Amino acid sequence: MKNKIVLAILLILISFQFTFSQNSSDTKTEFRKIEQNAFKPGEKLTFEINYGFVTAGEAVMEIDPVFQTMNGRKCYDIRFTVNSTSSFDWVYKVKDFYRTYVDVEGLFPWRFEQHIKEGNYQRDFEAIFDQENHKAKTYTGEKDPKKFEGEFDIPEYTQDAMSAFYYYRTFDYSSMKVGDITTVQNFYKDKTYPLQVKYLGKETIEVPAGEFRCVKVEPLVQEGGLFKSEGSIVVWMTDDDRKMPVKVKTKVVIGSIDADLSDYSGLAGPLRSKQ
Repeated sequence: MKNKIVLAILLILISFQFTFSQNSSDTKTEFRKIEQNAFKPGEKLTFEINYGFVTAGEAVMEIDPVFQTMNGRKCYDIRFTVNSTSSFDWVYKVKDFYRTYVDVEGLFPWRFEQHIKEGNYQRDFEAIFDQENHKAKTYTGEKDPKKFEGEFDIPEYTQDAMSAFYYYRTFDYSSMKVGDITTVQNFYKDKTYPLQVKYLGKETIEVPAGEFRCVKVEPLVQEGGLFKSEGSIVVWMTDDDRKMPVKVKTKVVIGSIDADLSDYSGLAGPLRSKQ
């Protein structure tokens, strides 16, 4: 299961050891604008994680009801948590937390953090994105002062793993053919990777939250994904404007892990794909 700080123009507001200005200074940069109605603040999606016939944990993807402001720009505060059940902890204890601040208009991130505790493994990582000057600063460590790892060049509109997941929810899959591949740039640790997503067609599936007509895609993840994997990852999203993730199947070395939607609330609109 599994940034060079821009003076006065683009300042990144985060907590912990970083304190930056929230001045809404004008910027000459013309960022892209993406109209979308797939999700909105207050959305909460809960998944039951199963390993074979065993319920191993729960995952929650949620968007805070309140917008955040970074660099004078409105952002979604998106969080993703994964926790193993108490009965599964003795097999493999998991307590993961991801968070990303995503520009509302452009759907690109300003800051990403990852806190992983899986078995005896622990990693704490943060990336601060300067989307105007195409830089990313990274930090590791759980406690202050965190360790500065470096500053790296990034392409325009580089995503992190979480923001990419939501960005793909805004795509129109209706004109795609089976096998079509789309690509975004995904930054993690110290590199930018091409994150390709292959369209696999449509399928109706049933999960604890109900039965849904879905589009089916396969993220060809190299590194930094939301789910650790030694094999393929397949995602089912509702075949309507919401593109709500309904199921994620991850093949691992010793079987597969399924994350099935069990509850949802705060959607941006009706689910026309629900049977």
